[in-house]
Amino acid sequence: MMIKYDFKGVSCEQLSFKLNRVRLEPNQRLDIKPQFSRQVRKSNDNPKLMFVNLKVAVLTNENEPKPFDIEVSLVGIYELSEVPNQQQERDFVIEATSMLYPYLRSAVTNLTAQAYIQPLNLPVLNGPIFPEDRDTYAFSVSDN
Repeated sequence: MMIKYDFKGVSCEQLSFKLNRVRLEPNQRLDIKPQFSRQVRKSNDNPKLMFVNLKVAVLTNENEPKPFDIEVSLVGIYELSEVPNQQQERDFVIEATSMLYPYLRSAVTNLTAQAYIQPLNLPVLNGPIFPEDRDTYAFSVSDN
């Protein structure tokens, strides 16, 4: 059974953009490949208070140049109705991540648009973002 919680809000821990002068050959395409990460923290003072940090980064390197470097890190703040067991905590973290992802998408789109480049639109996801979360939920992708 899913544990009940109150969503207390979201805050930004990092929002950075750097334009890279990448020279492209005609018909050359760059692969953006956003890298996602997540960190979950609990309050020492209140075991029902949890923080889920969702981060996306696009960073250039010598082998894979990118037109820009971007890092966005958002933290969702949640108060659970009770101290969760291990399965409840896992289910909660997956749901909290899904709740934060649209905020992350919006921040990335807005940041790139405000940098006066073509906005980067992260994909809309139907299901868990991280591979380790996918075995919990069965979902299908249709070709319709």
